[in-house]
Amino acid sequence: MENLQVVKQRFGIIGQSPLLDRALDTAVRVASTDLSVLIAGESGVGKEIFSKIIHGLSARKHNKFIAINCGAIPEGTINSELFGHEKGAFTGATSDRKGYFETYDEGTIFLDEIGEMPLDTQTYLLRILENGEFIKVGSNKVQKTDVRIVAATNVDLQERIQKGKFREDLYFRLNTITINVPPLRERGQDIYMLFRRFAVDFAEKYRSAPVQLGEKARLLLENYNWPGNIRELKNVAEKVSVLSEKRQITADDLVKIVPNILKRNLPAIRNEKDSNSFQEREILYKLLFEMKNDLNDLKSLVFELIQSNDLRVPDLNSLKALEAPEPANQAAYFNKGNRPGFESYTRPEPTPEEDHTPEDRVMPLILSEKEKRAQEEEYESVEFIDENLSLEFHEKNLIQKALKKHNDRRRDAANELGISERTLYRKIKQYNL
Repeated sequence: MENLQVVKQRFGIIGQSPLLDRALDTAVRVASTDLSVLIAGESGVGKEIFSKIIHGLSARKHNKFIAINCGAIPEGTINSELFGHEKGAFTGATSDRKGYFETYDEGTIFLDEIGEMPLDTQTYLLRILENGEFIKVGSNKVQKTDVRIVAATNVDLQERIQKGKFREDLYFRLNTITINVPPLRERGQDIYMLFRRFAVDFAEKYRSAPVQLGEKARLLLENYNWPGNIRELKNVAEKVSVLSEKRQITADDLVKIVPNILKRNLPAIRNEKDSNSFQEREILYKLLFEMKNDLNDLKSLVFELIQSNDLRVPDLNSLKALEAPEPANQAAYFNKGNRPGFESYTRPEPTPEEDHTPEDRVMPLILSEKEKRAQEEEYESVEFIDENLSLEFHEKNLIQKALKKHNDRRRDAANELGISERTLYRKIKQYNL
């Protein structure tokens, strides 16, 4: 078996991460066999180089190798591209054409983004994996091929199986050996090494001095999340090499050239059983925050009423009487003047000894009536309180508000709610909106 360091030098792989070494070791071990291999990893981690390692260390290394992006070929032509077609099989088929499985017989085909392959094409591919047979488009003749298939995906194939977008039998047939390529954020010790390599390659290409990072700039580089992985790191190295007038880059220089380097993408808890649960949980959190704000507003209103009407704050036992009645009885309850837990302030009656005019004796009564009406109006303003605490009720209400705000533009409404457009469609159907 090839030494890992030799493999790294031969294929130009930079890094000392244990996760990277484990993936390379698996690729080296499986290369000498004809087993199907599934390479899993995020976009930009270098899955194609692993397919080249498998081909280059196999018995097929002197035969042809081709990398095909299944997501880049239109659904209407992918069968013709892979398996070929007969003359007149469809409009525009003016001659016979060999497909990749015929052209690269006894070689290796790397199928990138296998999760994007159409279902009917998956059926043809399954037959090739099982017995090496295929049929050209428009033909009824069975042909044989001896091709090794290496597939790659940046999505969860099991999740696509649950959605009916990927065949389960094909998944198990491809998944004989799985190589998990680690994302760049899990290879912290390799980030600076890769940056130096890209900077040196760029300098050699354009005959200039390579840029170097200061200590703080290096820390920024190593602590960035790198959602684009190695592809993004290479772009950053080239951008810094071109835009920086200095060859010694400080942290401030790096931030000016690459502002996103300060972003921190914190991980979020996700329920693997339901990919929509996180978005639904966000709606519930928003509901709870709105309910909390409503409760704070209600508290402020009550204390304002206490202060403006010179009311006494009740004790704990009196507060129990503040429990709201049934919604149907609320209006009658408050209209009767019930004020549980509070003692109203009343003006003292004038004594006979005090010298008052008739107008003075009438004014307290008039004022107290006005105050009474003002109090009743203030209580009536808080009389119709929504006591419906159903999460479904509030969720439906939020969706209606978002749709109204954005004039039924569902994509904008989904962004406003913080959920996917697909989840919004499902909720609209659920609530008959």
